[in-house]
Amino acid sequence: MFKFKHLGMGAALAGAALALTGTAAAQDSGPVKIGAIFSQSPPGSVVQGTQVKAGLEIARDMLNEQGGILGRKVELVMEDGQGLPEKGRSAAEKLITRDGVVAITGEHQSSNVLAEIEVAKRYNIPYVNTNGWSDAIREKGYRQVFNPANYNTRVSQAMASVLADMDVDSVVTFAENTDYGIGQAELLGKYLAEKAPDIDFRYETLDRQSKDFMPAVLPLKANPPDVVVNILLPPAAYILMNQLYEQGVAPSATTWLYDGAGLADYPDFWDNVGEAGRTLLEFGLYHPAMSMPPLGEKVSEAYTERYGKEPNRLIFQAADSLFLLAEAMNRAGTTDADPVIETLQGIEYTGTRGTITFSDEPGYSFQQWLEVPFVTYQLTETGQPVSEAPLVQKAGQSLDPDLLVRPGD
Repeated sequence: MFKFKHLGMGAALAGAALALTGTAAAQDSGPVKIGAIFSQSPPGSVVQGTQVKAGLEIARDMLNEQGGILGRKVELVMEDGQGLPEKGRSAAEKLITRDGVVAITGEHQSSNVLAEIEVAKRYNIPYVNTNGWSDAIREKGYRQVFNPANYNTRVSQAMASVLADMDVDSVVTFAENTDYGIGQAELLGKYLAEKAPDIDFRYETLDRQSKDFMPAVLPLKANPPDVVVNILLPPAAYILMNQLYEQGVAPSATTWLYDGAGLADYPDFWDNVGEAGRTLLEFGLYHPAMSMPPLGEKVSEAYTERYGKEPNRLIFQAADSLFLLAEAMNRAGTTDADPVIETLQGIEYTGTRGTITFSDEPGYSFQQWLEVPFVTYQLTETGQPVSEAPLVQKAGQSLDPDLLVRPGD
């Protein structure tokens, strides 16, 4: 799977001026520096950042055990994006001009990705988007940016199909006030109108830094919808879920709760939501019942051995981000930007989740892995691990409504 070529790299990186050309390289005997930006402090999703860090470190260690990149060790240079675009932009600038990284990856929040890729484009540095879902990232059309993760169009189309198959009449969606949240909510409404035009759909934007969503929750008690959809990340998502449950809105005998943010496989999920998570329907990018390539099995085993718990989707997405960069550099025989970018554009690589290729179609498809695998599962018991949660929609298939457990049953 890894084919390492031991080739010399030429002269040492001389500083920021060389970084401007996108062709700076570290000394032959030095490590290959890869920049990694993720949230290590609020208001960013620290729980996501922790998982991204773990996945990157596992991939780094696996690569280094097998020769690294071009015979040189892989070094991750990490920065805290804090979930704030200005922090992500500054982090990317520092990584390129001061630390001399040859590529950047790790970001998991769309607004930060949108800020960071402007820097990557300006310096012509390869950028692998680990978990930014916003279609706007792809629509920029930047040749430096590659997207092996999920995207809003895919999740919104998938969720619209599930809601149509559930035969419901009304859907209320709560979305965080970010590029990711608003973008996904708008697309969900668009595709739901196409697939089930009789469903009454509306969405409301919530401040992701708020701790009180009661003004949005309480009106639903008098007029409960058939489904409440969540498109917020933690901690706001956990607060919303608890307030919906405490007020008897969802999940309840009248109202399903459907999560489109991938919450249920977070390590701290059950600690934060308790009974509010029982019967939750989950759009899932990872479930142990999904078919996985050998590399995915190795990463899963490494994570479980290291941390003593089940991996989640971000472990695999982060690992794939670094594996792709390593594979492209080894195939190109250099860490120089243009050959690496050209190699990524034409790559066919079997990572942890499947065989990854990148589309050259403009719009949301640009340099996107289009066939990101997904499933839908339901948490039928409080505290249930994802491995025991039944699949109600297998990969590549339609929802089976007969498998759903009604809230209150």
